Amino acid sequence: MKKFFVFVMLLMAVCHLNAQQAKYVFYFIGDGMGLNQVNTTEMFLAEVEGRIGIKALLFPSFPVASHANSHSASSSVTDSAAAGTALASGEKTYNGAMGVDVDKNPIESFAEKAKKAGKRVGITTSVSIDHATPGTHYAHEINRNMYYEIALWLPKSNFDFFAGSGFQKPEKTFDGKDAPSIFPIFEQAGYTLARGVNEYKAKRNSAQKMILMEKADADQTSLRYAIDRQPGDLTLSEITESAIDFLMKENAKKGFFLMVEGGKIDYAGHANDAATMAYELEDMDNAVKVAYEFYKKHPKETLIVVTADHETGGLSMGRSSGGYALNLKALSYQKQSIDVLSRYITDLRKKDKVTWEDAKALLADKMGFWKELTITWDQEKQLRDCFEETFTRSRARFDENLYSRTEQLATIARNVMAEQAHLLWSSGSHTAAYVPVFAVGAGSQEFSGRMDNTEIIRKIAKVSGIKW
Repeated sequence: MKKFFVFVMLLMAVCHLNAQQAKYVFYFIGDGMGLNQVNTTEMFLAEVEGRIGIKALLFPSFPVASHANSHSASSSVTDSAAAGTALASGEKTYNGAMGVDVDKNPIESFAEKAKKAGKRVGITTSVSIDHATPGTHYAHEINRNMYYEIALWLPKSNFDFFAGSGFQKPEKTFDGKDAPSIFPIFEQAGYTLARGVNEYKAKRNSAQKMILMEKADADQTSLRYAIDRQPGDLTLSEITESAIDFLMKENAKKGFFLMVEGGKIDYAGHANDAATMAYELEDMDNAVKVAYEFYKKHPKETLIVVTADHETGGLSMGRSSGGYALNLKALSYQKQSIDVLSRYITDLRKKDKVTWEDAKALLADKMGFWKELTITWDQEKQLRDCFEETFTRSRARFDENLYSRTEQLATIARNVMAEQAHLLWSSGSHTAAYVPVFAVGAGSQEFSGRMDNTEIIRKIAKVSGIKW
């Protein structure tokens, strides 16, 4: 009887462990998404509804919420390559490194381990597939800017599904030399190329491995910002839906690992464009909702982890000139990203004898200034002085950040919008702020408590049953 009791207890323990093992793993990485990016977005959505507080997004409402350090091996402030390597491979490295350690030796990523263990693997993003965060899961290069060389690692990985806008330099090596197009190389390795969701659906059944990209006539460096989206544009939600569909198509007995990057939260952070950032974060939450629907069908076998590689922009809510108040609803009157506003301003130059009233009408239409938002004398002076300087006294002047180049008048309009909303940016680059970690599903309790970013993927391996 005693032996039978011990046997039953052991059997129950084994069943419990199996029930907690994650067969299906979703790993969402919001590039540049700090705690304040999440909080600002939720408070903005509440103010749009006319109330103070938050309108809860899905992933910040997950039952497990924590935070992680983001520093690299070479700097307190990481770049996306070093942080991506830590999140993909569980090891610190120097800024700029792609899947290699501090001695420039390749580090095996969890995705590579999962593939060897028989899981199907998908790597997806809202930017280019050869960019820092997606690249760290399949490539091993000493410099993140080696886009062509990074892309050549893709067929070597033999992963099942890739998706993003496209590739940065499909025919040009790091040293600037012409090279064979990467696309025939992908096809020779057994990958089917699909441009847009409709083409994906048409090619899905016959494809063994898939690369889903934006249409050929669209920007290949990143998907369009959510705030600027046009009908027919590829979205992160569509990418996530397609990835799940393809990974579950066949031979998924051992489950899958899917990484999804919301890459343009970071772009908006570098541009200090708060409205665009908020819509990008909400857009990633919509992609998480797709994964959550899958989780509801497989709750005992699915783990969803949402985190970030670093914070971008040093965003803070509240500024001394605004008192104890925010006015985040002001952001809702911005109709496009600051990048697109800059193009409107450039187009305005093509008219004959452009006046301040012409510029003022454009800013009223595109930013809500003077219409929905009361602009102060000082704010109007900033805008008008910039107009006079760049339209009448001299040629156009531009401000540059890591990913965009904008007319100075657009930059001033962005600053005025931040003042209107009572937001403050301390940087045009990354910061060393904590990044959030949210989790739900099988083994999610492992992600409670403060951790280093290298621990996140190791915890995923633990609950997935993948030997580290």
